[in-house]
Amino acid sequence: MREETKGVLAMVAACVVWGLSSLYYKLLSHIPPLEVLSHRTLWSLVFFLIWMGVKGRLRDMPGALSSKSQAVWVMAAAAAITVNWFVFIYSVQSGHALEASLGYYIFPLVAVALGATVLHEKLSRLQWIAVALAVVAVLLLTIGLGVPPWISLLVAGSFGSYGLIKRKVHAGPVASTAAEVMCLLPLSSLYLWGVYTQGWTGLTGRSSPASFGSDLSDTVMLMTSGVLTGLPLVMFSYAGKRVSYATQGLLQYVNPTIQFALATALYGEPFTRWHAVAFPLIWGGLALYSVATLRNARDQGRRRARSASAVAASGATKI
Repeated sequence: MREETKGVLAMVAACVVWGLSSLYYKLLSHIPPLEVLSHRTLWSLVFFLIWMGVKGRLRDMPGALSSKSQAVWVMAAAAAITVNWFVFIYSVQSGHALEASLGYYIFPLVAVALGATVLHEKLSRLQWIAVALAVVAVLLLTIGLGVPPWISLLVAGSFGSYGLIKRKVHAGPVASTAAEVMCLLPLSSLYLWGVYTQGWTGLTGRSSPASFGSDLSDTVMLMTSGVLTGLPLVMFSYAGKRVSYATQGLLQYVNPTIQFALATALYGEPFTRWHAVAFPLIWGGLALYSVATLRNARDQGRRRARSASAVAASGATKI
């Protein structure tokens, strides 16, 4: 099997796991989302430490915190991904998985907009139109539903910010994410201590049934959340070294598509006429974005081919 094929399969597998993860957190709806998030953080770190230990790469993690500036960027990334994880868990448990799927659909366009505004990247006409369609979709939902789709915006904004911040972190994706959850560990540990010994409640005001350690199913599921978080990232990292950026971008739509299907078909969440207008606008924007991405990848390939030909011709002339 070719390396590129292996990369595509790994990418699809990662996106399928991310898409189906809403089923997992739906089964944990009786546990407050902040408690689930704290366990996810704790057991993710355990997974990463075991994985990196097996691979002999534990020394890579301190590199992500090698300087004060790197430590700041890692902590900023940790804050962004914590918001993303919490909002996603909350949305699934509270019956707003449809909004979360919209957020992950919007994310690529938010990333493009952030690239233009923060990094001053030049956008093509198609990319500008794609971003404009996303803006129109959000405005229509705000008008139709009476409130902005905050969950969608928080999911897309936090994940977009996370990607932007990660550009400043020099360590690889697995090592840097391990460093991020390491930074979050004190807060997660403090919260779990408060829940299980002091009776703290989450942001929703729900008291915890203290199911961890007393209910076998809940205990196993909470511990497995570390694998559910870490394993797709490992597969994504593996795919990133073997699959083109354009292909990665297209395959990532598998995740929100599965979430969308689960929210509408299985969870029975309402799909209003405003959603029926907004989602096609987003899909249209993503189609334009995909076309622009593929064009850019094709043009870069042609430029590299011309450059290689020129170098070869130059070498032949010298000979």
